[in-house]
Amino acid sequence: MQAEDMESSMESPNLEFEYGDTDTLTAELSELYSYTEEPEFALNRDYFEEDFRTHSGGRRWTELTVDEQRAYVMRLLDALEVTDRDKRLKVARAILYLAQGVFDECDTEGDVLHWSRHNVFLLYDMGIFTALLELLSMEIDNNQACSSAVRKPAISLADSTELRVLLSIMYLMVETIRVQTEDDQPEWRAAREAFKTELGSPLYSGEPFALLLFTMVTKFCSMNAPHFPMKKVLLLLWKTLLFTMGGFQELQEMKVRSRERLNLPPLPEDSIKVVRAMRAASPPATAMELIEQQQQQKRGRRSRRPLVKQDSLDTYNERDPFKNDDARDEEDDPEDTDSGIEGEVDPLDRDVIIQPTPPPPPLKPPTERVNFPKGLPWAPKVREKDIEHFLETSRNKFIGFTLGNDTETLVGLPRPIHESVKTLKQGEEEVEETPAEILYVGMLPNLSQYVIALLKLLLAAAPTSKAKTDSINILADVLPEEMPITVLQSMKLGIDVNRHKEIIVKAISALLLLLLKHFKLNHIYQFEIVSQHLVFANCIPLILKFFNQNIMSYISAKNSICVLDFPHCVVHEMPELTAESLEAGDANQFCWRNLFSCINLLRILNKLTKWKHSRTMMLVVFKSAPILKRALKVKQAMMQLYVLKLLKIQTKYLGRQWRKSNMKTMSAIYQKVRHRLNDDWAYGNDIDARPWDFQAEECALRESIERFSSRRYDRNKNGDFTPVDNCLQSVLGQRVELPEDFHYSYEMWLEREVFSQPIQWEGLLQDPKP
Repeated sequence: MQAEDMESSMESPNLEFEYGDTDTLTAELSELYSYTEEPEFALNRDYFEEDFRTHSGGRRWTELTVDEQRAYVMRLLDALEVTDRDKRLKVARAILYLAQGVFDECDTEGDVLHWSRHNVFLLYDMGIFTALLELLSMEIDNNQACSSAVRKPAISLADSTELRVLLSIMYLMVETIRVQTEDDQPEWRAAREAFKTELGSPLYSGEPFALLLFTMVTKFCSMNAPHFPMKKVLLLLWKTLLFTMGGFQELQEMKVRSRERLNLPPLPEDSIKVVRAMRAASPPATAMELIEQQQQQKRGRRSRRPLVKQDSLDTYNERDPFKNDDARDEEDDPEDTDSGIEGEVDPLDRDVIIQPTPPPPPLKPPTERVNFPKGLPWAPKVREKDIEHFLETSRNKFIGFTLGNDTETLVGLPRPIHESVKTLKQGEEEVEETPAEILYVGMLPNLSQYVIALLKLLLAAAPTSKAKTDSINILADVLPEEMPITVLQSMKLGIDVNRHKEIIVKAISALLLLLLKHFKLNHIYQFEIVSQHLVFANCIPLILKFFNQNIMSYISAKNSICVLDFPHCVVHEMPELTAESLEAGDANQFCWRNLFSCINLLRILNKLTKWKHSRTMMLVVFKSAPILKRALKVKQAMMQLYVLKLLKIQTKYLGRQWRKSNMKTMSAIYQKVRHRLNDDWAYGNDIDARPWDFQAEECALRESIERFSSRRYDRNKNGDFTPVDNCLQSVLGQRVELPEDFHYSYEMWLEREVFSQPIQWEGLLQDPKP
């Protein structure tokens, strides 16, 4: 533990990491395969060449004309329809070899990627994807395979062979066609748009392709299909959603178009571009460093000295706004200590109550000085609720009465108040709508099961999780049939298993973030219902548990064997693996996928807790502050930003003592996080910091969500939510079915129901009774 703290206290380097939708194409393709699958590359090649040799006249695939290649693919397509399962598998392996770029005919990795791209577009044009989809559906519904896998004491790679081959081809097709290149042929661009439309439309069995994959996820997590290769399913699901709905750049463009359509002012900035221009901040001191300093100070002095400000404020000789003149009174104030909601203070949480005396000013190294930027990076924002609160306070102060939710009337208020309201309204933000309905409507009936299944997989793949006998086994597509018998084989499998889990975390974190962002852009209540399902399924403590580890070790993990990565392993001669080469890993400063996953999970946590006081209090209850502060050790601007956002929203609940003890963190929040007008987050005086009925807040939100769902998606329309037709011409023009005998008695009905009933017109002028 002490060694771990010493390691974490070392100054970490700045990480040159650029956040985006995905890693490089080569990295994304290599993560599709586990190292245990490496022998199957040669198997795919052998099955292809065995069949191709009899039809090629001695020529190689790369020497054929496009028409000849199309004719051969048509033969493979016909052969996929045979009833013999083993023959179908051989044909599927031959198709997979084509999608992998006929690597035996290539000399470089670039050649492999070139022919893979050429072949994938050819396969799509010949209708291979639709044929594979039918086979995949058959395998999903193969009850014999499912029951056989359930009875097996141990699942291995062999149990998922057919599924792995099919999913690998489909992944290569989706990922390769999704990625655009400058030298794409016009017909390839047309194919990309057609494929994108097909995947996102209910063309496959009346539902989008993504729903079939979601079904596989829930079936696996219910223990009914333990042989499903979950890593490949999750990767394909993530890339399918990324392709059909769009990534971060497409989301930004959709926001811009929506605002133009609604005549709203343009967005002040692109968040990702702003963050890319940020520099990482030096992390705050660790708990152990603060404890050691405290002990040294106690040994060097007898008398008790008052608390002193930290460097970041001393540098500018500014008065600490969180401290009164009498330091002893501050210490004795019960409000300064952490609230009882946290219970006993964890040893790692000591930095929230211990305030060290800084060294004398001449000894301060200049590198520790905090330099405030000339301008803050973000344009400030405001909510409608903030405008209402500001106006109500101003009216009460200057006029003596309030007007409820009126945000327009400014009569009687001084000119400065008019200007303030104008400034606040410039920060107004409205929800834009873009169509992502097909996926949401398809997911809605089983949304809760989908969310729970994804979080189960995330928990199983998290490095902080301990294996339990009743937990799901996510290693079905990585464990070999025969377990390793040598130390070298064990080391290789250990790396493979860790890598496998990291890739699953990467896919789930990216998938959940995409869903939240697209549903929020489509309709706010779609976002809210997914968010609430995540919260009810314990997503918040799960993410905090994920970060309650040595996060620097996770970011810099070396769970990769470069020589075994595709396509390197299929074009270069395999060197002899040794323990030293396995331990060395790659030469990168950090692991891209792990840093990507951490940022995604922090963004998800931000989205779940933003403006939700009940969920913010969950961060406090689960003691997230020390966990998040340790994550600031990673010197990467985007990751630090989302950590600071999570700390900012809970500072008002942590007490003045915590704020005084963490002034360096408070300064970093001020410099890097967007400010909300009228938001005094740093003082804890906000009206929303009062005791809150948390259960009522979630129940009220749930009620609004159910009204939205009933009104918009309930097929049996509830009369209370049916829109009322107020147009006289429309109502009178409707054709009403009347009973056959109505024309005999309608005069009597008019006399009884209309003419003889007195109408009290003055009643319209009276107030309705409560």
